[in-house]
Amino acid sequence: MKLTGAQIMMKVLKEEGVDTIFGYPGGVVIDIYDELDKTDIRHVLVRQEACAVHAADGYARAGGRVGVCLVTSGPGATNTVTGIASAYMDSIPVVIFTGQVPTHLIGNDAFQEVDTVGITRPITKHNYLVKRTEDLARIIKEAFFLASSGRPGPVLVDIPKNVSVNVIDYKAPKKVKLESYKPTYSPNVKQLQRVVKMIKDAKKPVIFAGGGVILSQAAKELTQLARKNQIPLTASLMGLGGFPGTDPLWLGMVGMHGTYRANMAIGECDLLIGIGVRFDDRVTGRTDAFAPNAKIVHIDIDPTSIRKNIPVTVPVVGDCKITLGQINKLIDKEDLGDLKKKRKKWFDQISHWKSTKPLAYEQKDVIKPQYVVEKLYQLTKGNAIITTEVGQNQMWAAQYYHYDKPNHFITSGGLGCMGFGLPAAIGAQLACPDKLVVDIAGDGSIQMNIQEMSTAAQYGLPVKVVILNNGYLGMVRQWQQLFFDKRYASTSLEHAPDFVKLAEAYGAVGLRATKPEEVEPMLKKGLASKKAVIMDFVVEKEECVYPMIPAGAAATEMLLV
Repeated sequence: MKLTGAQIMMKVLKEEGVDTIFGYPGGVVIDIYDELDKTDIRHVLVRQEACAVHAADGYARAGGRVGVCLVTSGPGATNTVTGIASAYMDSIPVVIFTGQVPTHLIGNDAFQEVDTVGITRPITKHNYLVKRTEDLARIIKEAFFLASSGRPGPVLVDIPKNVSVNVIDYKAPKKVKLESYKPTYSPNVKQLQRVVKMIKDAKKPVIFAGGGVILSQAAKELTQLARKNQIPLTASLMGLGGFPGTDPLWLGMVGMHGTYRANMAIGECDLLIGIGVRFDDRVTGRTDAFAPNAKIVHIDIDPTSIRKNIPVTVPVVGDCKITLGQINKLIDKEDLGDLKKKRKKWFDQISHWKSTKPLAYEQKDVIKPQYVVEKLYQLTKGNAIITTEVGQNQMWAAQYYHYDKPNHFITSGGLGCMGFGLPAAIGAQLACPDKLVVDIAGDGSIQMNIQEMSTAAQYGLPVKVVILNNGYLGMVRQWQQLFFDKRYASTSLEHAPDFVKLAEAYGAVGLRATKPEEVEPMLKKGLASKKAVIMDFVVEKEECVYPMIPAGAAATEMLLV
């Protein structure tokens, strides 16, 4: 069977189950786009290439599968860098196809030639420059395998023009087998036995769950472990939804803007079980004061993440779902006694922290951003998929919206990428067309990729954007307020656009609320619309996110007001 490289690419993508590609065409990928147009694979035309990756990222997280994007060479490829870096830091399975100049021109400074492989090497799990059409099918198969196995991550495939045009006798590639790449899925049983004993002996245990729980689909096993063993649980930003946020064992998010009770519990616990986490600096605060009284268990499929930031007592390399399943089976054979009685003092202490230092704000004459998020939660009953931009809006979405299910909170955690939320919402809406998808945004971050409202309108995607509009780059302003004597250097957004008119210009619905009594009616109206909607909430200009761990402080040294 004689096929061009572009035809081979479409054939393999269909075999991999791809039904949606986010992208932006250009000269060197025009043959690929011509073949794509002949298939039933849906192509979604974004308005900027970074958004193709962000949308594929949101699609992957919401849909539990590999996201795919396709862009041209030169600036098309370089524009993807931010999206790739965000997916890489959050371990999201995305395959990025970039166009490249013909192989005989590589190195000649040809028009729109850049070293895409060199540029993206530090921010991809792996990347390829395809030099022969004969290798294309195998490489695409390997890319999908690498992106979705072990610790997931983005994989880039750079395709020169002649590779996509050349005609060859096509032979189906063999099953992917990479001798040098063999992730450890099943943990060492002896280590698990040590973990079980530590759980049995602990008087003040805490589970700390991260994004690895979501990625390995281990929410059920995690919930079983916490409930059966009466272990209170906290999570990183990326771990929200891995355990029900309305469960009595839930401590709230941990870290720089985590709850008082979560940070204090880690500071006082005698056993900390980290599952699918990195022990990121935003979680730990000053590392020498992090969980100082605890034995630490660290479960992760990536051995390089274990002991990287925090010394641990028992390292366990393995897939979170498999590992937790095996721990639960071992515990089923144990007589744990009356754990509620054994840990009564611990739960009394946690209840005291919760009652004396709760998340709190006071709603008076001006709309508080926390109030908007709380009302959104009440109206959606926690069933919406929430994406966020980055900054204060992201933290309030983490604090005041409660996530009972995995894959319902989608945010740029590691990179902290402003402009992520709207394209990610588009990807999530395409992955879950029957779900309500809401992007919680700031007036600064939404302007990073506001052009994607055009994409939402073109494809009839009813994504909702909730803007917490305080007229500032809020998180930077908060630091300036607290640590720089209120010198608001270059953080004012007083010349922001009229978001209502802007929404209408894009063919979407625009709404605005300026008073607290307008919040709930406007949310109801916006959420009920079958079109894309921008809801502009004019909120308290100098509201801060609390609690807050200042730079260089221990996790227990929080600013509370």
